Amino acid sequence: MRRLLCGLMLAAALTSSTGCFLPIYSGDPVRRARQLLFTSEDMRMVLDEWERIWFLDQPSHMTPYRTHGGLL
Repeated sequence: MRRLLCGLMLAAALTSSTGCFLPIYSGDPVRRARQLLFTSEDMRMVLDEWERIWFLDQPSHMTPYRTHGGLL
């Protein structure tokens, strides 16, 4: 029974994964290009979000010029 249950769980995991079985992007080349651009833009914005969360986007106190430092 345990072997059957593990086999069913493995089969469910393999069939529910995305890829060739369930395509993520559209088959239309124009729409697929737009979807790929949106996805790559989202991945590019992850770094900005990470810096914002860890407050790395704040001005440094060691800059040779004065910065505003407040909300703009």
